[in-house]
Amino acid sequence: MKKVGVNGFGRIGRCFTRIALLDPQVDVALVNDLADVKTLAHLLKYDSIHGNLSLSFEIKGNELHFSNGKKITFISERNPELIPWAEHGVETVLESTGLFLTREAASKHLVGGAKNVIISAPANDEDIPSVVMGVNDDEVDFCDEVISNASCTTNNAAPMVKVLKSLMDIEVAYISTVHSYTSDQRLHDAPHKDLRRARAAANSIIPTSTGAAKAITRIFPDLKGKITGGSFRVPVCDGSVTELTLVTKSNVTVEQINAAMKLASETDMKGILGYTEDPIVSCDVIGSSYSCLFDAELTTVFNGLVKVVGWYDNEAGYSNRLVDVVKAN
Repeated sequence: MKKVGVNGFGRIGRCFTRIALLDPQVDVALVNDLADVKTLAHLLKYDSIHGNLSLSFEIKGNELHFSNGKKITFISERNPELIPWAEHGVETVLESTGLFLTREAASKHLVGGAKNVIISAPANDEDIPSVVMGVNDDEVDFCDEVISNASCTTNNAAPMVKVLKSLMDIEVAYISTVHSYTSDQRLHDAPHKDLRRARAAANSIIPTSTGAAKAITRIFPDLKGKITGGSFRVPVCDGSVTELTLVTKSNVTVEQINAAMKLASETDMKGILGYTEDPIVSCDVIGSSYSCLFDAELTTVFNGLVKVVGWYDNEAGYSNRLVDVVKAN
């Protein structure tokens, strides 16, 4: 069983823990967060998007004891170098605060006895390996002290890119993600370094940036200089969709693209890439474990222009991949 520690018990930290609690191969032994254990336990038990936790538990001091026999200890330590990971048997740390995104910063967890760190965000340093399960996991050294699980949007787009690259030469491409709002936005109008994100998240469609295109070039270096992208944050609390539009000189049809996506979803990307011909909407993917649910109805080919669409639960899909990375570590 993999012993894991979680630093930062926000949306991703909690979603990962919910999944890990039900996985016999993963044991979350220690959680570090500045909030008190009573508050964190409440947020773990009751979730406005994903519903109530399926397990019951008791709070005993700074520990949660679950009905399936698992136990999590909670501490509050600001300095990652002082978190006693080794004392709790933790070998792998999930760094999910969004704060420690460089090798130097993430490596502070190693001081406390952790052997490796998984960053639940795109890393700031180019030398930190980015893994996208089902796409480049056979090329990544999981023994590296620090790796990144990239972003939810990168995990969504990369499987589609991989399949399309097997069918055609990509001249240029644009990733556009229509993304649910996140805690980095403001509930009401309030100061933010991104003036668009300073506006009320649930009241507007908010254009902003995405690092997915840059991250894609880490996975597919041959696309460097050929791909860019943007994002629109919309007033839904979860469930997102990516439009990947590209230009190609290759002769390809809608039927060929859909057939290739369906085949990949049933073979080498099974469990990562899903495939549907149903006319779904964003709320239909909440709770989905897929990184990408390919929407075959929306595939378009027109005079060398190709558009494909993939849905994703930006919390649950991404958190399931984090569990996969932990187990591969």
